[in-house]
Amino acid sequence: MGKKKNKRGNNRDERASFIVDMFREFPDNKFSLKHLAAASGGADRDGRTMTFAIVRQLIEDGFVEEVARSKYRLSRAAMPRYKGIVTSMSSGALYVHVEELESDVYVSYRNGGGALDGDSVEVVVARRSRDGELEGTIVAVTERSTKPYIGTAQLTTNSIFVTPDSRRIGTDIYLPRKQNHKVEDGDKVVVRVVDWPEGERLPHGELIDILGKAGENDTEMHAILAEFDLPYHFERNVIRDAERIDGKITEEEIARRRDMRDRVTFTIDPADAKDFDDALSIRKIEDGVWEVGVHIADVTHYVTPGSIVEGEAQERATSVYLVDRTVPMLPERLCNDLCSLRPNEDKLCFSAVFTINADAEIVEEWFGRTVIHSDRRFTYEEAQEIIEGGDGDFKEEILTLNTLAQTLRKDRFKHGAIAFARDEVRFRLDDKGRPIGVYTKVQKEANQLIEEFMLLANRRVAEFCAHRIVNGRRVPRPMVFRVHDEPSEDKLDRFREFALRFGHYFKATKGRAVAKEMNKLLGNISGRAESNAITTLAVRSMAKAVYTTDNIGHYGLAFPYYTHFTSPIRRYPDMMVHRLLASYLAGAKGGDKRALEALCVHSTEREILASEAERASIKYKSAEFMKEHIGEIFTGTVSGLTEWGVYVELDDNHVEGMAPLRDIDDDDYYRFDEARYEVVGRSSGRSFTLGTPVRIMVKSVDMRRRTLDFKILI
Repeated sequence: MGKKKNKRGNNRDERASFIVDMFREFPDNKFSLKHLAAASGGADRDGRTMTFAIVRQLIEDGFVEEVARSKYRLSRAAMPRYKGIVTSMSSGALYVHVEELESDVYVSYRNGGGALDGDSVEVVVARRSRDGELEGTIVAVTERSTKPYIGTAQLTTNSIFVTPDSRRIGTDIYLPRKQNHKVEDGDKVVVRVVDWPEGERLPHGELIDILGKAGENDTEMHAILAEFDLPYHFERNVIRDAERIDGKITEEEIARRRDMRDRVTFTIDPADAKDFDDALSIRKIEDGVWEVGVHIADVTHYVTPGSIVEGEAQERATSVYLVDRTVPMLPERLCNDLCSLRPNEDKLCFSAVFTINADAEIVEEWFGRTVIHSDRRFTYEEAQEIIEGGDGDFKEEILTLNTLAQTLRKDRFKHGAIAFARDEVRFRLDDKGRPIGVYTKVQKEANQLIEEFMLLANRRVAEFCAHRIVNGRRVPRPMVFRVHDEPSEDKLDRFREFALRFGHYFKATKGRAVAKEMNKLLGNISGRAESNAITTLAVRSMAKAVYTTDNIGHYGLAFPYYTHFTSPIRRYPDMMVHRLLASYLAGAKGGDKRALEALCVHSTEREILASEAERASIKYKSAEFMKEHIGEIFTGTVSGLTEWGVYVELDDNHVEGMAPLRDIDDDDYYRFDEARYEVVGRSSGRSFTLGTPVRIMVKSVDMRRRTLDFKILI
C-alpha cells in the first residue's frame, strides 16, 4: 500500500479527507482504528479519538461499514452497484456481464460471494486495475442459474458429493443421501445448484437425473447432451401424440395435391441414413430442357400447431448429431416412418419444381404440395459409382442431374460463393460404441449433386416468400431467412497477416472482392502443408450464419435471398418456412414478424448448443481412441495457440490435443504473443504458429474433461 503525502496532520478536515481517500483507494481492505489513525496523522490519544469520531460519522453517513470487531471497510452501498450475469472461468475467477458497462467486471474467487456460472447477481464495482479492467465484488446472488451440472457421485454415510466434469465450477456439490437413495457410488448424475447457505463449504444441489455408471458409452453421450441442456429421450406423452397421427393417404388428400408419382424419383443419402427427407425427380420435356423436382417431406401436414409434437419440435429446434447417434427433433413415428421418403411407397411432400435448360437456367418454377413415389434409394457411394462411369439404375437421369448440378455449382462460385473445403473427422466404432479407427469424410460429386439442388430450392423459396407484388411494386412480407453477414475488417486484417507469413498475399478488404480473393487463395494452397491452417483461420474470420426475419443475404453462398426449406425433419425453421410458403401460396399477406423473430433467435441458440455438443462428443471419442496410445510419438501441425499451451492436430487421424508451454522439451521459456499470434521461446527465438509442423508424445488422457495432453518434442 502506498503512503499518502501532503494531507497528513491533526486538522480534523485534513484527517477526514485522508481517511475517505484511503477507503476509496482500497475498497476491499479492512482497516483498524489504530491503522487509520497512524496513517492519517498520528495514533496518539488525541489522534485516535479524532479518528474514531470521523469513522463513526462515516458509518452514520453510510460510507463505511464495520465488518468485524473494530475493523472497517468502504460500505458496499457507497460503491456503484449493478445487476449482471456471471461467467466463470476454469481458473476460479468470475466475470460479470453488465449491460450498461463498456466491459465485463472481473471478480476474484474470494470476492465471488458463492456465485456460479450463469447466476444473476448484484456486483459492486470497486476500481479499475492498472490495465483498465473493471474489478468488483459480488454482494448478492439474485437468481440461481437453472443450468445443469454433470458429475460423478461419491457416497458417504449421510451425504453425496458430486464432482462436476466441468472446469467452470471449482467445487463439489452436496446432495443429502436420504432424499436421493437411488444414487450409487460412481454414478454419473445431473444436478442443479439450488442454494449455497452462508457458512457452508459446498453449494447444495438437487438431483435431476441418474445417467448410469461413469465411463459407459451411453452414460457419457447422455452426459454430453445434458451438459448442453439438450434432450436425450422423448417423454411418453410426445411419443403417444406421434403414434396417434393418422398416416393414411386418402384419395381426397391426393386430389388436393399435384400428383407426381409417374416421375422418375429417387433419394441419395449416406449409407447409414435412417430417414430420407428429400428426393429428386426428373423428366425430359424436350431436347435440352428438363423438369426437376425437389421433393421435401411434408412434415407440417402431420405436425399441426398446438399439438404436443409441435411444442416438442419447437423447443428442440434441431436434431443433434453426436459421433455415435442422432438425437432427432421428431419422434421415430414421424422421422423414420410417415415423413421418410422410402422407396416404393406413396409419400406426401412439399415440392419446388423447376423447368431447367441445359445451361441450368430456370425457365419456370412451381411451389406446392405433392404426392410422390420414390423408385429407388441410392447411397452416395452408389450414385458416385454411376457418375464415375459405372452402370446402374437410372444412369441417364443421374448423369443429367449431375451435369446440371455442376453447372449450378460453377455459376455459384462465379458469382462469389466461397469454396471452403475442410476435412471432417469420423470414427469407426465397435458394437459397444468404442472407437477403433478414424477416417475423414470426403465430399464427391454425388454429395454436390444433392447439395446444389437443395441450395436451389432454398434460395428460390426464400425469394418467392420475401415479397408480394402490389400494383407492380414488391412489398416485403415476413419470412424466416438464413443470413450470413460480411466478415469484419478486423478479423480479415488478422487473417491477411497470417497468410502473408506463408508468402500468400490477400489484398481484398470488403465486399464481394473478399470472396473472390478467398477462393483464389484457397485454390492456390490446396494440397500444401499450410492448407488446413489457413483454411481454419479463414473460416474463423467469417461471420456466423443465423436465422432471422431481417434479410441481409447470405455472404458465403453469394445469395441475396436464402432460407432453410429442405430439412423439416431435423430443423424447426424449415417447418416455419413450409407454413409461411403454404400461407403465401394461399394468398395470405403475412405472418407475425415479432413471433417469427423470437423463434428464429431460439432456433439459432439451439443450433449453437447442438454444434457444441457434437464437438464435445468428438473430443470424448478422440480421448477414448488415444487412451490406447499414451507414450507414443506422432507428427502433427499446430492448430491453435493460447497463453498456456499449443493445440496440435495429428497428421494420421486429425485428433487434436493440447501441449502445455511449460512441458515443451527444452530449457527455454515460451510465451504467447497475441498480436503476432505465435508462441516464442525467449532464449532460442524458436516460434510456433498455426500450421507449424511438430512432433509430440501423447502424455495423458482425461476422460472426464475430454482432453488430451501432448508434449512437444524438440
